[in-house]
Parts: sequence; C-alpha cells; structure tokens
Amino acid sequence: MLDELSDLVGIVKPQVSFFERFGAEGFAVLQELLSDASKRGFLVIADAKRGDIGTTMQAYSDAWIGKNAPFICDALTVNPYLGVKALLPAVAAASERGKGLFVLAATSNPEAAKLQQSSNQVGTVASLVAGEVAEMNRFSAQTASRFGNVGLVIGATINPSQFGIDLEQVSDTLQTPILAPGFGAQGAKLEEARSIFGKSAGRVIYSISRSALRDGMSSLKANVRSDVISLAKALAE
Repeated sequence: MLDELSDLVGIVKPQVSFFERFGAEGFAVLQELLSDASKRGFLVIADAKRGDIGTTMQAYSDAWIGKNAPFICDALTVNPYLGVKALLPAVAAASERGKGLFVLAATSNPEAAKLQQSSNQVGTVASLVAGEVAEMNRFSAQTASRFGNVGLVIGATINPSQFGIDLEQVSDTLQTPILAPGFGAQGAKLEEARSIFGKSAGRVIYSISRSALRDGMSSLKANVRSDVISLAKALAE
C-alpha cells in the first residue's frame, strides 16, 4: 500500500489494534511499517487511542512520541476520558519534540453520543474536552505555527453542534487541527467536506480506511486517486 500511495497521499494512519492482536509478531511488523512510512516521507499518525494517568501516561508517551520511542510516528491518538489533564505528560512530549496528539472529542460511533453529549451547567463532555485542548494549545504554542500540538478527533458523520462544539471557534481561535474519521465505509462523503466542516475544512485531516480497499489491492490506487480528486473539488468550492 505504501508503494501504491506514495505519490497520492501525505499521511498514513495505521490502526494499532490490528497489529496488537498478533502479539509480539504484530508489533514487530508495526515497527517496521511505521519506520518505512516515515522514511518514505509520509506523516504518520498512530491510531492507538492511548490514555491513562501519571507515570503510565508517561510510559505510553515514551513508547510512541518519546526521544527513544520504538514506534516511529508524528502523532498519536489519545483518549481523554480519564481526564484531559491526565494527558499532560504526552502533551509536554509532543510540544518538546514537535509531535502531535489527536484527542477524542466527538466521535462518529453511535455508542459514544450519550456520553459525549451529556452536559452540565458548563457544557457537554465533548465541548469540555475541546475547551481543555484549546487551553493546552495556547499554553504550548511558542511559535508562529498555524497549529498547536494538540488536535481533536471529530467524526464526519455527526453534527458537532449537537455535541456542543463550535467548529468556527475551533477554526478561528483555537489553533486546533481536526482528524476526521467516518468517510467511506462509515457513510460520510468526501464531496461534502465543505458542507460538513465549513470554515474549518482547511484544517481537517480527512481519513479513509476500509473504503480504500473496497475493490481489493488491484484497484487501491485508482480508488484513492478518485477520493483525492473528490476532496480537492469539494475544498475548492
């Protein structure tokens, strides 16, 4: 797949679980894949959804974005539901090393809606996550970079406003990139990128996964090229 896609896409996002289920052998293949992708010039997001507290979070950070990390990646997906500030060891490492984190906020799976849309006087759970991520970006942004080191995962198949997230605010003031799963097999269409994300569309990483192989390896490159063209047209509108 890396051979086929090197001239079409700039980012790959391996799903760690599909390697982890094979134990040590799977992790060995993952290490090789991540290293190979990085050497080829891809940006690599490790979709591991790690999240814990204290020294355990530090250990996860060391494994994925630390100076001597065995898994080579540019960014890591993380789970904030032990508390967003529990992610601070990883935030510090990302800021120090020019790496990124993508924090689950409003995800595209239907099982998440009840929890993430739950609210109190301050706001919904998802909006509180987004707000704390914004504070982390303000705290860590020491350069004129367009983005902070911490982004949000916002599913393409949901309405962010129902989760209490204002995408225009995210786009205009929070220096927050967005990782958007949900395209392809989950139902969202790349042709609707602008209508889904509005002013934020230019800071979204549009993720396709299963649908890239919808017709098998023989049609992979043609399918992804078609997806890239569809996305480019949508963003140009």
